[in-house]
Amino acid sequence: MGVPQPTDTTRWRCTLCGNLTRFDVTRTTKAVEYVHLDLAGAPAVEEREVVSETIESVRCRWCNAVDQIELVDRPGAKA
Repeated sequence: MGVPQPTDTTRWRCTLCGNLTRFDVTRTTKAVEYVHLDLAGAPAVEEREVVSETIESVRCRWCNAVDQIELVDRPGAKA
């Protein structure tokens, strides 16, 4: 089961230390990419379409808590 992703009106908050700004996010992404190889064979991704994405875990950078992350309202966000 993944972790809820913040929206335009919500953000993450660590319930242990109150951190609102620094998190390590582990996510699984399935994407389709258009890769262009130059004449030397070096690849460059020119287009990327994310097919699905799941956030596996969010760890607080301040206190290392993993199971203490919640979604809270952003200040000034319109409900």
